[in-house]
Amino acid sequence: MNANGVVFSSPPPVFPRSNGKIQKIVLPEDPYVRKFSRKHPEAKLVDPIKVSAFIPDPARVYGSRVLELTQHGISEDDALSVASMEYVADRKEKKKAYKRLKELAVLQDKDAPPKPYLSAKKDLQTQVKKTPTETPSVRRLVNQLKQQKDVFLQDKPGGNANQEHWIDE
Repeated sequence: MNANGVVFSSPPPVFPRSNGKIQKIVLPEDPYVRKFSRKHPEAKLVDPIKVSAFIPDPARVYGSRVLELTQHGISEDDALSVASMEYVADRKEKKKAYKRLKELAVLQDKDAPPKPYLSAKKDLQTQVKKTPTETPSVRRLVNQLKQQKDVFLQDKPGGNANQEHWIDE
C-alpha cells in the first residue's frame, strides 16, 4: 500500500513446469560406473540402508577416478585399467586386513568380526533361501500316508508287496 491508499499486488509466482517430460539426471562418471558394475558385480552395495552414507560405493569411486585420469590427459582405456587395478589392489588390501583381524580374534579367544565382503552369489543365495518350515498338517498327511502304506502291504498276498508304487522316505 502506498501513501494514497492504493494496494499494489504482485503477480502470482510462476513455477517451472515439466510438461510431463522429466529429464533423467546424468552425471559425467555414469558410463564408467555402468562399466564397473558389469565388470565387478560383487562390488554392489551390500547394505542398501547405507546408501546415503558419506562413504561412496566402489563404482562411484571408480567412475570419478577414471574421469579424473582422463582430465589429466590419460587415454580412456589406460584410465579404465589403472582404476581397475587400484580397485583390485584396495580390495586385496582390505581382505588381508580382515584376515589379520580374524587371526587376532582367534588369538584373543574372541568371536571373529563379520565378513565385510560376501560374494555376489552367496549374497543372492542368502536372500533367496528360506528356512523350510513344516506345518503340522503336512506331518499329519505324511503319517496318514505311512499308515495307508502299512495297511496296503499287510493286505497284499504273499507278504512281499510290490513296493514300486510307494516312495520310501
